[in-house]
Amino acid sequence: MANLSKREFVALNISGKNYLSWVLDAEIHLNAIGLADTIQNKNQASNQDRPKAMIFLRHHLDEGLKLEYLTIKDPLMLWNNLKDRHDHLKMVILPQARFDWIHLRLQDFKSNYEYNSSMFRIVS
Repeated sequence: MANLSKREFVALNISGKNYLSWVLDAEIHLNAIGLADTIQNKNQASNQDRPKAMIFLRHHLDEGLKLEYLTIKDPLMLWNNLKDRHDHLKMVILPQARFDWIHLRLQDFKSNYEYNSSMFRIVS
């Protein structure tokens, strides 16, 4: 069954391909709704805030990830497990982006639009 309520941002894919943008979006939204301390180490989050943060985080996960982390009830533990699972992408994506940036040439594209699209993909 599809989620009935609208998501604020794209759910984390089970492959972790969008992990870096998802982390940034999740931190910003949790901060905006006053729940950012629930994902910090040694937090003093109240018993009411933890379930709210957990609902928010689970709402923005792929169905496969929800099933995989079904037994976790603490948002900090879920946050750290996802970080352990996907944080290595920084080491993989950054060198590839640097390589692409160095080898980006206008003459390799048919139009400025294609060049700009490729440039913005590398930057993001």
